[in-house]
Amino acid sequence: MRNARVWALALALLCLVSLAGCGGAEAKKQSAVGFYLDTVITLTAYVDDPAVLEDALAECGRYERLLSRTVEGSDVWRVNHAGGEPVEVSADTLSILDAARQVSERSGGAFDVTIAPVSTMWDFTSGAAALPDADALRAAAERVDYRQVAVDGSAVTLPAGMMIDLGGIAKGYIADAVKAYLEGRGVTSAILSFGGNIVAIGRKPDGTPWKVGIQDIDRPTGAYMLVARNFGGSTVTSGIYERGFELDGTWYHHILDPATGWPVQNELASVTIFSESSMWGDALATAAFALGTEKGAELIEELPGVEAVFIAHDRSVTATSGAEEYLMES
Repeated sequence: MRNARVWALALALLCLVSLAGCGGAEAKKQSAVGFYLDTVITLTAYVDDPAVLEDALAECGRYERLLSRTVEGSDVWRVNHAGGEPVEVSADTLSILDAARQVSERSGGAFDVTIAPVSTMWDFTSGAAALPDADALRAAAERVDYRQVAVDGSAVTLPAGMMIDLGGIAKGYIADAVKAYLEGRGVTSAILSFGGNIVAIGRKPDGTPWKVGIQDIDRPTGAYMLVARNFGGSTVTSGIYERGFELDGTWYHHILDPATGWPVQNELASVTIFSESSMWGDALATAAFALGTEKGAELIEELPGVEAVFIAHDRSVTATSGAEEYLMES
């Protein structure tokens, strides 16, 4: 069911991009779609050779094999199965772990890549509405602590019993990497959808910004509550509607509190981050959501070149001081 929603979102994005107006005779608009990182990835660019986009999708597969927690032999898999011994990892993994540590420190642990002991106890994708055992979840939460990730050169050491999951930041890193790859192949105008991560290369061929829809929190996938400009950077939205289930009148979603292991329960339904880096936008969206509107906005205001929009359950919208540059009349 979730995959169907993700495919629908990808198709809706393509429709929005098409309706936004496309021109340019220099190159033809081409698209390629793949499924990586448990996400439908849609790459749309103005290129003469469609093989460029297929090659970019292959890059997604390469990064998935390197960074996925569930792919045997990946950097993350090897760290998690090392029994507390140091593991040599790639420069990509080191870069992600360094950024993750910085976001964790700035947010007081609201974002934490060692969340895997608790996240693996939840099933938000199969459609089965079941809660994990509360005592087991409490014990798992005690094994969540980003400060225990030790990096020495290219070696990463994690205490036995702990696990990392880069799902809250790796997709953004890969989006940035694919953008750089396409730029290296000569692409100057493109919009790339990695589920909730939208990354643009330049502007549309007519010189106007791309338009990105921000999902309506109360309507089906593809219905937009806000529309934002993307000037060639990253737009990342994290919301409670993405993955979850309802049980006994309560909605349990995938954004977990590292301190308790339970879904974050606050006034928020979604957070959108505008930034240059999708990796930072990815992690900051989760951190800002977990912190709530007031503290989340304080976090974002401290960061140059980063803005945010917070949408509450009651549909009220709170924007950071520079976010109006991105928002359009919907």
